[in-house]
Amino acid sequence: MIKKLVIGILAHVDAGKTTLSESLLYLSGKIGRLGRVDKKDAYLDNYELERERGITIFSKQAMLEVGDTQITLLDTPGHVDFSAEMERTLQVLDYAILVISGMDGVQGHTRTLWGLLKMYGIPVFIFINKMDQSGTDKLKLMKEIRKQLDDACVEFGQVEEDVFYDQLAMCDENIMESYLDTGCIKDEQMIEAIKERKVYPCYFGSALRLEGVEELMGGVDAYTKTPAYSEEFGARIFKISRDEQGNRLTHMKITGGKLKVRDSLTNGIWEEKVNQIRLYSGQKYEAVNDLKAGSICAVTGLSQTKPGEWLGIEEYSNTPILEPVLSYQIILPEGMDPKVMLPKLREIEEEEPELHIIWEEHLQEIQAQIMGEVQIEILQSLIKSRFGVLVTFDSGRIVYKETIENVVEGVGHFEPLRHYAEVHLLMEPGELGSGLVYQNDCSEDELSKNWQRLVLTHLEEKIHRGVLTGSSITDMKITLVAGRAHNKHTEGGDFREATYRAVRQGLKEAKSVVLEPYYAFQLEIPEKMVGRAMVDIEKMHGNCEISETNGETSILIGSAPVVTMRNYQKEVTAYTKGLGRLFCTLKGYEPCHNEVEVIESIGYDSERDLDNPTSSVFCTHGAGYLVNWDEVKSHMHVESYLKQRKEPAEEIFRTQAPVTEEGWIDTEEIDQIINSTFYANQGRKSIWKKRKSASESYYKSSSNATKPRETKEEYLLVDGYNIIHAWPELKDLVEDNMDGARMRLLEALSNYQGIRKCQIIVVFDAYRVEGHVEEITDYHNVHMVFTREAQTADQYIEKFAHDNNQKYNIVVATSDGLQQIIIRGAGASLLSARELKVEMEEANHRVKQEYEEKQEKGRHYLFDSLTGEAREKMEEWRLKEKE
Repeated sequence: MIKKLVIGILAHVDAGKTTLSESLLYLSGKIGRLGRVDKKDAYLDNYELERERGITIFSKQAMLEVGDTQITLLDTPGHVDFSAEMERTLQVLDYAILVISGMDGVQGHTRTLWGLLKMYGIPVFIFINKMDQSGTDKLKLMKEIRKQLDDACVEFGQVEEDVFYDQLAMCDENIMESYLDTGCIKDEQMIEAIKERKVYPCYFGSALRLEGVEELMGGVDAYTKTPAYSEEFGARIFKISRDEQGNRLTHMKITGGKLKVRDSLTNGIWEEKVNQIRLYSGQKYEAVNDLKAGSICAVTGLSQTKPGEWLGIEEYSNTPILEPVLSYQIILPEGMDPKVMLPKLREIEEEEPELHIIWEEHLQEIQAQIMGEVQIEILQSLIKSRFGVLVTFDSGRIVYKETIENVVEGVGHFEPLRHYAEVHLLMEPGELGSGLVYQNDCSEDELSKNWQRLVLTHLEEKIHRGVLTGSSITDMKITLVAGRAHNKHTEGGDFREATYRAVRQGLKEAKSVVLEPYYAFQLEIPEKMVGRAMVDIEKMHGNCEISETNGETSILIGSAPVVTMRNYQKEVTAYTKGLGRLFCTLKGYEPCHNEVEVIESIGYDSERDLDNPTSSVFCTHGAGYLVNWDEVKSHMHVESYLKQRKEPAEEIFRTQAPVTEEGWIDTEEIDQIINSTFYANQGRKSIWKKRKSASESYYKSSSNATKPRETKEEYLLVDGYNIIHAWPELKDLVEDNMDGARMRLLEALSNYQGIRKCQIIVVFDAYRVEGHVEEITDYHNVHMVFTREAQTADQYIEKFAHDNNQKYNIVVATSDGLQQIIIRGAGASLLSARELKVEMEEANHRVKQEYEEKQEKGRHYLFDSLTGEAREKMEEWRLKEKE
């Protein structure tokens, strides 16, 4: 019976990983001649960049057969800068081959790879390469591997049987008992021990000279077994790429059942059909109609898949723990609009998510977060070859993060008129490197299950910003402990606002800490220069110790901040005259060594970050008002989880005001809110009290106006989905066809624009569409906007009104109470959904009347203007015609 296995080859850069892949393919008969990295003709390094630099950048696959085993071989990048690409591949491996250079031994990145293999539970075969080079010592290397990786690493090559069995018996109690009873160890026991990661077979050789490779292949064939797969369909997506024709390819492993062409796949949000199934080997592929579990394939037809996504019976995988630590601004050629380039860069981000392409709205610039500086050249070359655009990069900066040191209860309340939500979150510091953990400990008696799930969704959907530098938060546990909804007034968006505010309020109250990335390093230098190196590392705020001394060479290991160690390799080369070598790998995030300096240099003001508010919104006597983060707990309706404060349940909604039939706040109410909050300290002569609503100002002309109003271009901004859901005839269409409702609204507004002759902008939400950029198109004479990712229509309209209220006469059509308050505060006039409808109907009616009057006048104009004699002749002619 043929076994089917997916095996990945991993190594520190320059260990000979690609050369080993070539040897395996050659000895299995897959290729007819050996390619070489230095000759730029390796079978799997088929990208021009890879051949130029002599490194693997993108993971590739090849199909080969070894004995009775059919292997899909995945060659992964070895350079630290492309570790995330390698880590995504680990999720689909059955076994791994870890390559170690016999000249260099176990290096820093080797230990990182070992840790990842352990985390993903992948059985490992070890190949110690380059043993043909002088100075290599098998016994010394074996001792080092056992010390730095695991005692269960056992040589499977040319070893005496008794010694081999003794070493195996020490790895597992069952094997030990069997060996003592029978004096031998069965292959089945070794297969199981390797599968359970109790034994790690080691082979020595030289991939370039084909030495030891056949022994490795024989070991893989003899000591592996095919995993068990479910009959139900499942798949793990580990990569997105594009072929030479630009077709989008989704690379996946089938982990259950069978996949066929034209099958529909879904993750619960999208559903798309598979157009083609490809089995790749190098650059070539074979198209098949179906594929069983255990196979790796690339499929076409899927446009919304993402690396790390698991389909069918599988669940979404963890985010790779190797994250970008450097951020660079992408500088475009002069005159190029960054918003035009952004969608193109998103294509590359799809294929290489570790690039983290970010659009900074307030700076109007594109940034790329990357693992290391080697990626800059790669990204620059990819953009040039694919899009013909030559970009440059700035000097770069460190990607910081934030966490907390103490336990706090973060609270958020959102209660403008006709809205209600309150959220209490217990926020606790976690272990370094633990990331964000979300839990639920809220009683359903206090908050129903559907609202609880919504809060957890809102916690996970957003990158929450810290309050010291605005960096993303990490290493904490956030638990939903309490909350409250209103039976009538609560909507889903209310809990989004309350949840975000609860996180920010908690962060403001907690003792926050800035974290920075650290490198774990291994420094090999001449022994006489150890003192110099240790002083350097101390100056870099790092720590180190002498790992070993070998003749005239010493090895220092330790860790130091990335920001201080970024260019240290050049110094090492200089003061050791080329004899020193520095190996760095990302260790993780630790407290920042110069926190005060970093905070000052970034200059982040958490209370001016409008996208991440720290305050809460409450309501009293029909008016909403803001409460600062440091006073908000005294206004909360739900008892404090930490203080166990109890308040009467009947007091919870004592501040709720009556709700009108339509979701609309009277302008006097809005002015009252604004004057009692934002302008409370500016005296009673607020300009907002004097401002009229849209219908009171220029939408309805005043007959007794004595002073001409300043002429400005008129803009009508329409909250598209708000109006659709407010107009009954459009709301009825939504259930069957949202596009139909949208087109009906645009048609009506297009007719209205022809009457009013103002600029009309209809804004639709697209904030939930991941990677969506702001899209502006014209529908006849109306401008249509779909917002960018993470930007609501409310935010777009608010920003437009704030930026342009001095330049234009702006009217906003919406019935969202909170938005009305904000827009009124921004100086714009308002129309409710009902008033807009009435105004449009009246305008149409006026036009119809004027047309009919003109038609009536036009019908008698010629006859009435004739002279008396001519009129008599015309009348005689008309009478004759009738006869």
